[in-house]
Amino acid sequence: QVQLVESGGGLVQPGGSLTLSCKVSEYTLRYYCIGWFRQAPGKEREGVSCICSSDGGAYYGDSVKGRFTMSKDSGKNTADLQMTSLKPDDSGVYYCAADLGALVAPGSSCRGFAEFDSWGQGTQVTVSS
Repeated sequence: QVQLVESGGGLVQPGGSLTLSCKVSEYTLRYYCIGWFRQAPGKEREGVSCICSSDGGAYYGDSVKGRFTMSKDSGKNTADLQMTSLKPDDSGVYYCAADLGALVAPGSSCRGFAEFDSWGQGTQVTVSS
């Protein structure tokens, strides 16, 4: 298990922006894929975005493509999720997670949300006027 701490959630109006951060250790950030997930009340958890190697790009769920951007910040040891053009349907508890099953190779890309097995506590995002 590794420690992942989310921050940055809050209340934002529709059309607004918010950036979430997932604080991890330097080792975790460098060697594991990190993902962002969300869960709204009464709904299943949904994969939002994931990234393995920074030069491998990020993978996005269909509902957030073109609006969200995920990146790794090695200076702060965070995996950040920049969210723009927010909609009420984006509301929920956002979790970051790590895939501890394999070490990241240079240039590797995240290909989906199935393998994440170590989770943070979550941060609430509410999009409402």
